[in-house]
Amino acid sequence: MGLKDHAVFFRKMTELILYEMPKAGYSSILNDFVESNFFVIDGDSLLVTCLCVKSFKWGQNLHFFYLVECYLADLMSNGGQFSIVFFKDAECAYFDFPEFLSLRTALILHLQHNTNIDVQTEFSGCLSQDWKLFLEQHYPYFLIVSEEGLSDLQTYLFNFLIIHSWGMKVNVVLSSGHESDTLRLYAHIMESTERNQTFLKQNETVIQSAYKSLIQHLEERRVLALAPYFERLKWNDMMEEACRTLFLLQHLWPEGSDIRRVLCVTSCSLSLRMYHRILVCCNHLSLQEVEDFCRLHCLCVAFQLHLPLSQRACSRVITSSWIRASDSFLKMNKWCEHFILGNLNILGSWNLDLKHVSDLHDEQLLKNIAFHYEFESTQEPHLNLGNSIKRDYEHLWNFVSQLVKEFDVGKSFPVRTRTQHFLTEKESVIQEISLEKLPSVGFIPMTSAVIDEFVGDMVKDLPILKSDDPVVPSLFPQKTSDELLHWHAQRPLSDDYDRIKCHIDEQSRDPHVLDFLKKSQAYQRFYGKSLESVSTKVISIQTTQQKEDSSGASGEILQYIKPQKVTKKKKKKTIPKEEQSKEQQNDDLVFSIEEEMKNNLHSGIRKLEDYLTSCKSNSAKFGVEMLGLIACFKEWKEHCHGKGKISKDLSIAVQMMKRIHSLLERYPEILETEHHQYIAKCLNCLGFNDLANSLDPTLVTGNDKEKNKGNKYSIGMGPARFQLQYMGHYLIRDERKDPDPRVRDFIPDAWQRELLDVVDKNESAVIVAPTSSGKTYASYYCMEKVLRESDDEVVVYVAPTKAVVSQVAASVQNRFTKRLPAGRTLCGAFTRDYRHNALNSHVLITVPECFEILLLAPHRQKWVKRIRYVIFDEVHYLGREVGVKFWELLLVIIRCPFLIVSAAIDNPDLLTKWLHSVKQYWKWADKIMEEKFISEKQADKCLNFLKDHSYKNQSYEVRLVLCGERYNDLEKHICSVKHDDVHFDHFHPCAALTTDIIEKYGFPPDLTLTPQESIQLYDTMVQVWETWPRAQELCPEEFVLFKNKVVIKKLDVRKYEENLKAELTNWIKNGKVKQVERVLENLSPDSSSSSKDMVNMFPLLVEKLRQMDKLPAIFFLFKNGDVEKRAGSICAFLEKIGTKSHPHTECHHYILDINEELKKVEGIVKVEKKTIKKKQKKPGKLERMLMDRPEYINFLMKLKTVKISEGCTYADVSALHSEITEENGLTLNTALKRVKLTRRGQELTTLAQRGIGYHHSAMYFKEKELVEILFAKGLIRVVTATGTLALGINMPCRSVVFAQNSVYLDALNYRQMSGRAGRRGQDLMGDVYFFDIPFPKIGKLIKSNVPELRGQFPLSITLVLRLMLLASKGDDPEDAKAKVLSVLKHSLLSFKQPRAMDMLKLYFLFSLQLLVKEGYLDQEGNPMGFAGLVSHLHYHEPSNLVFVSFLVSGLFHDLCQPTRKGSKHFSQDVMENLVLVLAHLFGRRYFPPKFQDAKYEFYQSKVFLDDLPEDFSDALDEYNRKIMEDFSTFLQIVSKLADMNQEYQLPLSKIKFTGKECEDSQLVSHLMSCKEGRVAISPFVCLSGIFDGDLLQLETPNHVTLGTIGVNRSQAPVLLSQRFDNRGRKMSLNAYALDFYKHGSLLGLVQDNRMNEGEAYYLLKDFALTLKSISVSLRELCENEDDNVVLAFEQLSTTFWEKFSNV
Repeated sequence: MGLKDHAVFFRKMTELILYEMPKAGYSSILNDFVESNFFVIDGDSLLVTCLCVKSFKWGQNLHFFYLVECYLADLMSNGGQFSIVFFKDAECAYFDFPEFLSLRTALILHLQHNTNIDVQTEFSGCLSQDWKLFLEQHYPYFLIVSEEGLSDLQTYLFNFLIIHSWGMKVNVVLSSGHESDTLRLYAHIMESTERNQTFLKQNETVIQSAYKSLIQHLEERRVLALAPYFERLKWNDMMEEACRTLFLLQHLWPEGSDIRRVLCVTSCSLSLRMYHRILVCCNHLSLQEVEDFCRLHCLCVAFQLHLPLSQRACSRVITSSWIRASDSFLKMNKWCEHFILGNLNILGSWNLDLKHVSDLHDEQLLKNIAFHYEFESTQEPHLNLGNSIKRDYEHLWNFVSQLVKEFDVGKSFPVRTRTQHFLTEKESVIQEISLEKLPSVGFIPMTSAVIDEFVGDMVKDLPILKSDDPVVPSLFPQKTSDELLHWHAQRPLSDDYDRIKCHIDEQSRDPHVLDFLKKSQAYQRFYGKSLESVSTKVISIQTTQQKEDSSGASGEILQYIKPQKVTKKKKKKTIPKEEQSKEQQNDDLVFSIEEEMKNNLHSGIRKLEDYLTSCKSNSAKFGVEMLGLIACFKEWKEHCHGKGKISKDLSIAVQMMKRIHSLLERYPEILETEHHQYIAKCLNCLGFNDLANSLDPTLVTGNDKEKNKGNKYSIGMGPARFQLQYMGHYLIRDERKDPDPRVRDFIPDAWQRELLDVVDKNESAVIVAPTSSGKTYASYYCMEKVLRESDDEVVVYVAPTKAVVSQVAASVQNRFTKRLPAGRTLCGAFTRDYRHNALNSHVLITVPECFEILLLAPHRQKWVKRIRYVIFDEVHYLGREVGVKFWELLLVIIRCPFLIVSAAIDNPDLLTKWLHSVKQYWKWADKIMEEKFISEKQADKCLNFLKDHSYKNQSYEVRLVLCGERYNDLEKHICSVKHDDVHFDHFHPCAALTTDIIEKYGFPPDLTLTPQESIQLYDTMVQVWETWPRAQELCPEEFVLFKNKVVIKKLDVRKYEENLKAELTNWIKNGKVKQVERVLENLSPDSSSSSKDMVNMFPLLVEKLRQMDKLPAIFFLFKNGDVEKRAGSICAFLEKIGTKSHPHTECHHYILDINEELKKVEGIVKVEKKTIKKKQKKPGKLERMLMDRPEYINFLMKLKTVKISEGCTYADVSALHSEITEENGLTLNTALKRVKLTRRGQELTTLAQRGIGYHHSAMYFKEKELVEILFAKGLIRVVTATGTLALGINMPCRSVVFAQNSVYLDALNYRQMSGRAGRRGQDLMGDVYFFDIPFPKIGKLIKSNVPELRGQFPLSITLVLRLMLLASKGDDPEDAKAKVLSVLKHSLLSFKQPRAMDMLKLYFLFSLQLLVKEGYLDQEGNPMGFAGLVSHLHYHEPSNLVFVSFLVSGLFHDLCQPTRKGSKHFSQDVMENLVLVLAHLFGRRYFPPKFQDAKYEFYQSKVFLDDLPEDFSDALDEYNRKIMEDFSTFLQIVSKLADMNQEYQLPLSKIKFTGKECEDSQLVSHLMSCKEGRVAISPFVCLSGIFDGDLLQLETPNHVTLGTIGVNRSQAPVLLSQRFDNRGRKMSLNAYALDFYKHGSLLGLVQDNRMNEGEAYYLLKDFALTLKSISVSLRELCENEDDNVVLAFEQLSTTFWEKFSNV
């Protein structure tokens, strides 16, 4: 079948890709990790993407390679690890473009020889078996590919690659449309979905056939492409000719040469020979004219060899094009270059220097030389070439003539022997550089305390415009429309805090409000208590005497002093009776444990463990431990008698050793001789004769080995191996035994004590500790300390998400209670959705963006001064999207001490040093301010200052506190489907490593082994290298820390692990790489993937985990819809198996309990109804209780129907039984009634009856709380969830399952999620399972390093305005100034790169200039005009600036005309046009450009957003023009900071194009004469004729300006009315906001606009909130109640919010 026969399938394939394209998420694709982000770039997509960059002009090879390296450098600077693949078949797509064939080959050679990038060229095509195997082995994070080629046929090739990648479960990232900033790289991500994978499976045969026909067609075109230039010569003929030419040159230049010389000589000679052979066509150049052209080419190469880039960048720009005949010969020459480059590999050991393969062709230089000899040399005096250029030119031409033996090519001079022009003649062929359109370089003079101190040193060296300069006055008059005359632009606006809804009036004394508050607080305490079983502390203010006595141990303050005195005597009388009763109870309990151990050892041991946890008497514990050892010893002997030679149940021996460990380690002072003898007897019985002998030397005599042979009780292995292999998670950890008076509930570890010391000394700390290690305790200790010391001071807890806010707030309410003055509350919360008691609370729980609002609000500074401590949770998200805009500013602007908590930071030392430098600044600032007040004799201010800022001897130290050890180990398992069943294979962490990784990076610091895994590693090493010299030394029984040791501790095993890792590393260093590879291979589990539908097998996986006692478990997925579907599928599975037979006796017991509870509740309901009838005056409370009861009754009825048993619910049945019978359904009743009317309430209730729940970000907060509460109580033990649950939510579990692969499953999210496994105090081991996650991906997640914090670009125009507002309007000017300077001076970026500070200062000046010109600041830096409105909309820069410019120019007043004069209502057309404008400003979501080619029928939505109305578009263009003029001026000034040594080298390969400028050539001086107007442009880009003036064009892409100045066009606050990608293709905006306003359907957006439902919901919510914010702001600024703009925005806001609420 031919190409035409597959036309229908090609369309079908294209339609599928176009259908998926708008669903592509535009987000960050790299997140600061080593190895986890391994991905693949399609080389031809890279080639096409860079070729189509708008600033690039064909023929400028050096510019092209600069673009390629910038593209790759962006990826690598963001942590990317990648391979580039060039498929052999892909070469066929360029036969119609011979100029790109040689460029493609040169690119491959450059990447292979001049960079460290892995370049793959051995794959024939994307459907080859080798490529499939490569994907299976490496499983890239994603594949970067272009969605459009240079031709339709190349686009089809890219389509095949996309389809195949999806089928292999590899995500696709589009190569165009990338945007980068300091931290991240954004791109369109098209995820592999089930639908896409199915398409490949269903059409596999057709795909293979269509691909073959496409390749065949392309190869046929090769013959047609060669024919015009080489007539009958075939491909192989030309390859032979090229080989012959190369061999001849190798003979002439045996010493080798530079690639530019080689290619010039060989391509010219081959072209001349071929042209001579086939010259027949009359419209071609003559042979002599071709010789002239080749001379020009040789001369051009001589220029390239001698001219540094600094000179070449000043080349004139020739606008003429080649005549048709010249262009034809050039293409022939390109074919010859391709054949030459394709045969370089045959030269063997010839010394060919490929360093400058990136600079093989400079067409602009060639045109310049040709133009000179055609048009100028006859008119001007002869210009000499210079000695060096002339010598090289003659050298090149001499060898060309030697290689052309068929005819005489003539001498090197004259360069032109014929008069035929090669260039077209035009009136103006030299492009003039217009300097007039560039703005004059100069700054408007400004002065203020902040400006002078921050940039005063720099301003004096910059061009400053004089105050009488005619330019300056013209900047300030603001054209304001007449309609704005009654507006008060400078009126202070209410801030986000005022506008965020508060559920109730916090100051109200209304009884109903107080009743609501009481219930709300009660629920919060209930919510907190359900999450953690911590008793509530009553906090009282410390007196001075108490503080002295406590010696810093604030947790030791006595509580309930008076009641203790009153009851003291009574207690004395009752003590004897109470003690007798307790002793009797204790004896009875011990007896029951002893009896239980006799009947069922394991059940009895569980009771024993419970007793040890609750008992406080060491002697009682010792007695029970001895009973346990006796029972285990007896059970072991009986077990061994019964088993004979059959394998023994070692779990009994494990319990024996566990008891021995406990006795020897915890009660050494109680143990006596007979106890030691008994323990020795037990050890001897197990076969541990040496250990027994160490405890009782009289016990063991004779030969140990011989004795063990006859010992039928022996376990058959050494004690060290037994402890590591079978007791790993029971091994005793090194914990301090001395209690700390500050902590009552547990004995803190050393690092936890250090944290408490930090808080006691008012220091700051960076805390890095694994999840579930207990680092949160320091936060609560800090809160308690502040609560005890004052009623006024505040602790702020900054959580990463609002879900964490509600949990922490509930925990605080549960942990503490305190009598406070009127108007004060214990705990408050503040998020973008709600606030409650935020500014009158002791402890404020908030999110970064809301805390920033308070810190930067000038009128909130009095409250800010009350802050005593700030706690930052999950600060490793400083480098991520979550809070990235806010974390850094918060850390530098706060004056008080802080605690920074993180589970994973790669460079905590750097973070600590940076924050220490900030604290030293504050130390200096506080001292200066204190001295200033004293010197000025302002006693009252000094007193206030000391009161506000001393923080009671605040320390300025920042301490780093590290905890490297998780309390419980994690074991990883791979789930696979075999024979219709789910199987589990243990995944050894070392299996994730490779020898290269170990050699380059060593073992990742958080890649730890369990004791069992250490033994497995040792055994494998012994097995692989039988003669390993250190095998005996590292044998567990001989290892120095294990030998003859009864109690091996966890720390001992960790040191053993370190020894094994070091030994394995030494193997590699000593050349034993093959052995290490075998070790890693042998440790690796079977990675064979199943073809089964894993989604359908998911319920079976859950069931298997239940059977293995691995619940509770959290199952992580990455799509909200899938989270809900999987939970539903588990429920359906349980319902299905519930119909099968189960032990009805077990069911009966619970049904009877439920029946009893039902009768009880129904009886209570009857009584309540009678009470309501009698007391009709106040029925409120009872009626509400009556309304709540049916929910609980309904739940019980359904439980009865389900017939609860272990087999048909995943709830902890004992917990459910306890809840129903003992707690009277308190938890269920409280939690269920809150979701009664919510969207998912009924479904969640139904799932909860089966012990199942789900949790994701789109759920209502009450629904999420229901799941969290029931999960904590054990009433739900299976939860499907997205990654938001891992962001600080307190839901520890036994197992974590990764049940869905995603581009968002990266190393940080993996650590956050897997850290939930293993509940401290409940589980000694946590389990992590990988289900349907590709094997290579698992390895990358495990071995990748934790994220490294990197500074972002810290400034924006609006932030500068907000800082100036704070400095100008702050309550305390000196305090405000100090805070502003702290933000400006202490960015993490400038701390890591001190040179960046000068650039930031200049950007600050640029921002000031722009704000002055736009009328938001005066020359003293004071706010004016609509500065308040601009800063209020700071989330939306630059749309906020554009919006205000539209408002000021009167455009909104022109648009917002009512239906008739005097009316306050506006027509639908007006509203839709208003939404259109606002969607362009605040609802910008772009489609990939290729989607416009889709020919789909849309049902409800218009989908593509129309252009702005003409008047708005013109105004936007004018705004952008002014901005770009200022930004261009800024770039020209900041270019002086560039490192020009780096600017003249390629960014990745670091190849330099520097050297001494050629001064002896008159011709060079003449041609390279354009030195003006290229100040801010990269010299590589200048080669394509780009000048400073081009910066004014909005479409000019990034990587045009100098790279080392640290700023690019993305920092310019322009808003494009039409955006184009780098290839010049228009990117349309999604009309989701306008479409929703018209039809009000979320489903319509999903179907037509191709949006994810959850994403669409949040975008609409954000748009609605923006409308509301604007509407309120305009109303506050305008006095005229009937202003049309205000009324129109209020109507629109109300209407849009109503439609959104209906969703």
